[in-house]
Amino acid sequence: MKIKVAAAALNTTPIGWEWNFASITAAIAEARAQGVQLLCLPELCLTGYGCEDLFFRPHVRAQALALAEQLARSSAGNDLIFTLGLPLEYHGAIFNTVAVVNNGAIRGFYAKQNLAGNGVHYEPRWFKPWAQGSVVDYPLPGGGSAPLGDTTFELTLGGEKATFGFEICEDAWVAERPGIALAKAAVDIILNPSASHFAFGKTHTRERFVTDGSRAFNCAYVYANLLGNEAGRIVYDGECLIANGGELITKGRQFGYGRWRVTTAVVDLSINRFNRLQSASFRSEPRPTFPSGQLPTTGEPVSKVQKRPQITPWTADGFPKATPAQREKLFELLAAETLGLFDFIRKTGTNGYVISLSGGADSTFCAILVHEMARVGCLGTEDDQARFKETFPWFEGPAGDNAAAVQATRRILTCIYQGTVNSSEQTLRAAEHTARELGARFENVGVQATVDFAESFLARYLDRPLDWQRDDVTRQNIQARARALLPWCIANAENKLNITTSNRSESAVGYCTMDGDTAGSLGPLGGLDKASILEALDLLLANRYGWLAEVRQRPPTAELKPAEANQTDEKDLMPYPVLDAIERASILHGKSPEEIVQDGIATPAQVRKFFTLFPRNQWKRERYAPSLHLDAENLDPRSFTRFPIFSGGFGEELKRLPR
Repeated sequence: MKIKVAAAALNTTPIGWEWNFASITAAIAEARAQGVQLLCLPELCLTGYGCEDLFFRPHVRAQALALAEQLARSSAGNDLIFTLGLPLEYHGAIFNTVAVVNNGAIRGFYAKQNLAGNGVHYEPRWFKPWAQGSVVDYPLPGGGSAPLGDTTFELTLGGEKATFGFEICEDAWVAERPGIALAKAAVDIILNPSASHFAFGKTHTRERFVTDGSRAFNCAYVYANLLGNEAGRIVYDGECLIANGGELITKGRQFGYGRWRVTTAVVDLSINRFNRLQSASFRSEPRPTFPSGQLPTTGEPVSKVQKRPQITPWTADGFPKATPAQREKLFELLAAETLGLFDFIRKTGTNGYVISLSGGADSTFCAILVHEMARVGCLGTEDDQARFKETFPWFEGPAGDNAAAVQATRRILTCIYQGTVNSSEQTLRAAEHTARELGARFENVGVQATVDFAESFLARYLDRPLDWQRDDVTRQNIQARARALLPWCIANAENKLNITTSNRSESAVGYCTMDGDTAGSLGPLGGLDKASILEALDLLLANRYGWLAEVRQRPPTAELKPAEANQTDEKDLMPYPVLDAIERASILHGKSPEEIVQDGIATPAQVRKFFTLFPRNQWKRERYAPSLHLDAENLDPRSFTRFPIFSGGFGEELKRLPR
C-alpha cells in the first residue's frame, strides 16, 4: 500500500489572518497539484504560534475556527486530506489542536498532550495538556460535531485502509511520547505539525527522533515546521522531514525567504506492516479510529532517499578554510540571521537598517549580516528573489554576481561612523572599508562637540572639572549616548530600523551603555556570545572578506578612553571564552559560583566578577532591544532567562569562594 504524503513549511505571523490564510491556501494548492494525498501543515498555523496572550481572547480562537471551516468548505470535491493547527476552547480550558480536513468537512481534532514550557516556550501559560486516551464530541459553529482529543484517523485508499495519528512538536521530544501508544495501535502514519525554533545543530536531533520514531513505531513519519522570524524573536528554519521504516526519505530545504514550501514523498506502508508482524516485542492495543476520507490509489513509485540541497549564496562559496563543523555552524548562523533580518523588514513595512559602525567586530558583523540578507535576495533561489522583490519593489533582479547585492545594500543599509577624540584612524579606516566593500551608504560625523557640550554642562553642575580618575564611567557613557541620536534621526527620516550591536556576552555583565550602544529597534547579536562572533568573522576573513583583517588585527575595544589607557574589552572584563563558559554553566546548567570554580571553568576572581555584575545589570537586560534566539540559551527576559531585577546578588554564595 503506497500513499503520497507531504509536509509544508509556512512563514506565519501572529493573527496575520490574510497572510496566513493565503500561505496555507497556496501550500494546499501546491500539494494538490503534486498529487499529494495526505498533507501535514505546521503547528498553530492558522493563528500563528507566537500569539502569546492573544490565545486567551475569544475572538482570536473564533476567527481561527471560522477560517478552518472556510478552508474545509473549499475542499469539497477534493481527495486531499490536510491538517490545520489552531487553538480550541473546551470546558473552560484552551487546547493546542490540529484539525483533520477532507472533502468539505472537518473530520476531527487531535489535542496536544505534552506542552513545551522550557527555554523560549511558555505553552502552559495558555494551554492545558490533553489527557491520553480521552476523546470527546466537539460541536462545530457551522453545525454538526467532530471528535476532539487523543484521536486516530482512518483513510481508505483504493479499497485498503490505513490509519494515522499525531504527535505535535513537544509530544515527540518527551520520553513517554504519544507515538508509543500509536505504535501499539498499529498506526501506519504519524504526522507531526511543529513550531520548533531554530538553534545551532538542532536539525540533527530532529532527524534522529523522526527517523528513530519511524523505525521504533513501524510507521511513516511526516514532520512539518514553521519558517521565518514569526513574531520578532524566534526564527524557524522550515525543516520538513519524511521518514519510513527507519530511513529518512526526504528532507526539505531549510531557511529562505519563501512564504511556503511543500516537501513530498511516496511511502510504502506494507514494509512497516511486514516488519511489525515480525517483531516479537509488538503488543497490540487497538483503539477507536475516525474516518477522514477516501483516496484513490497512487501509481507513483516509492520515493528514494532525497535531501533537498540547501541552496544559498554560501553553498557555492564552500568555505574551504573551515572544518565541517565550523562550516555548518557558519551556514546556519548566516541563514538564520539573514532570514530574521529580512522578516523584520517584511513584517514591519520598513525600508532597511541603520548601523552606528564603529569599525569594531560587532558592528562590522551586523553590517555583513545585512549585506548577506541582500545577497540571498539577489543570488538565492527564484522564490528568494521573488519575495525580495515583493519587499523591495525597486529591486530590478539578479545580476548573476555580487554586484546586485552591493547595489541593493546601498539602498537598504546606512552606516554612520561617529568619532571622538578617543577614536582611532584605524577604526575609521576599517569602518570606511567595510561600508565600501559591502555597498552600504557611509557617513563620517564627529560627535566630539556633543560630548564637549555634555561634559561642560556636567562640570558646571558638579562645580568641578571632570577627570578620568573620578568620572571614568560617566565620561565613557557620554560618548556612547552621543552616538545614539543621529542613527535614530536617519531611521525616522527614511523609515528604517536602527540596529543595536550589543552581544550576549556583554549583556551578561552589563558591558554596554543604556540608551547608548543599546539603543535600537532590534539586536541581531543579542543571542550570540562574543566568541561565536569572532569565530564567524575569522572564517569570513579566511574564506571571503580579506578586508576584515583591518577589523580583526586589534583586540575588541570600546574606544571610549584615551589612547594611553590601552582600553580593551577583555582587559575591562576577562577573556571572552571564560566569560561565556561561566555564563553557560550558570544559565544553561544551573551551576553555583562554587561549583563553577570547583569544575575548573574559571578562577575565583573571574567567577566573583561575573556573579557580581550579572544580577546588578538585570535592569539593563529588561530594556534591551529584541534579539534573535540562535543558541542553546539566551539572556532575553521575555523569551528565555527570567531573573529578578532586585536580588541578593549571590552575596552569600560569593562569600564561600576562596580568595
